[in-house]
Amino acid sequence: MYETIEIERAGKVATIWMNRPAVLNAFDEQLIAELAAACKELDADASVRVVVLGGRGKHFSAGADLNWMKRASQFTHEQNVDDARKFANMLRTLSEMSKPTIARVQGAALGGGTGLTAACDMAIASSDAVFSTSEVKFGIIPSAISPYVLRAIGPRHALRYFQSAERISAARALEIGLVGEVVALEELDACVGKLVDALLQGGPLAQKAAKDLIATVNGKNIDKLISEETAQRIARQRATDEAKDGIAAFLDKRPPGWLA
Repeated sequence: MYETIEIERAGKVATIWMNRPAVLNAFDEQLIAELAAACKELDADASVRVVVLGGRGKHFSAGADLNWMKRASQFTHEQNVDDARKFANMLRTLSEMSKPTIARVQGAALGGGTGLTAACDMAIASSDAVFSTSEVKFGIIPSAISPYVLRAIGPRHALRYFQSAERISAARALEIGLVGEVVALEELDACVGKLVDALLQGGPLAQKAAKDLIATVNGKNIDKLISEETAQRIARQRATDEAKDGIAAFLDKRPPGWLA
């Protein structure tokens, strides 16, 4: 079904592997379309609880394929908008998945690779990982990835790196919030697995509600309206079958239904 990605399933976990190692998993039209389709497929699959995004070979993703960029430079305005919209929509599809997503990053994660990292809920990088919003070096801007990178690192750091296009080491990415953990390459899969195990302990509907809560509350003034919103949300959540089972399981000292 897919030519530029692979989906690997292991129990309740699905890993989307970008599979163009010969070009460092660089984006082109097909990879963008297949990533979007895979995210939709896995989001609709109730048997999948956690989605991991990774890249085959030595690198996560080197960003835009140069041949794709060359083709895009010859597009009409309408073609350019349509092409850019597909990339932006793919990132939004990934970011809005209803289940936890983890970026598993090694080697180069440049341009759009940095964007993919930021679009995931969480990111774990190997110590050899390197990031960059390098677009200004090509006379363009990191427009489609900007909402996700800004969400991760904030406007102050973005003002520097969007304009300087400096390489960002794994250690620096950890400092500025682009990734949550940095480990040796040989420990990367074990570290991702540990986080996956923790995520599987939570109720799936509660996790979706938690993601929705963050999207609603983030950046809002703390006032009566937001206080009422949060009160309404916890009241609705307490009334769900999942919450009732989770609380009863804790009191009865048994696993909740989602761990059965």
